[in-house]
Amino acid sequence: MKKSILIIGTVVLSILNAHATTLTSALNPITISVDITNEHLLKVYDWKVETNIGVYSGIALSVEDAKRMILLTSSGEIIRASIIEGYFVLKTEAKNNSKRNYFWEVETVTGYAKGYSSTEAYAYKMMQLVASGDAIVSKKIISQPQQ
Repeated sequence: MKKSILIIGTVVLSILNAHATTLTSALNPITISVDITNEHLLKVYDWKVETNIGVYSGIALSVEDAKRMILLTSSGEIIRASIIEGYFVLKTEAKNNSKRNYFWEVETVTGYAKGYSSTEAYAYKMMQLVASGDAIVSKKIISQPQQ
């Protein structure tokens, strides 16, 4: 009895599997041609600093901003290595904030907290919630594109 149920089940599944089809959608290749000129490009600087506590990185729009961010993120720590690299991106990509991660860090009189958020407004809100009435000693928000 058990063997006949197993055989019937195997046959039914085999028939269903044989008649199964995969739904494929027709690809509609649309080719968009865009001429990229120097006016469409923006030079950004990727910075990274390694300290005795950890590694921090981000993107800045100038070398001076990158150096300032290195100093801000490594304040009170021993810098082991730092690097700043420049590269070109499309201006539209650099100004697109919908695909960014925001690292936030806040230090109050009574404590310290850090985290990530998907928007800058949410990062500020999280810092306010964490501080909740305490006097803020320092705060940082670092933005970089999602990878």
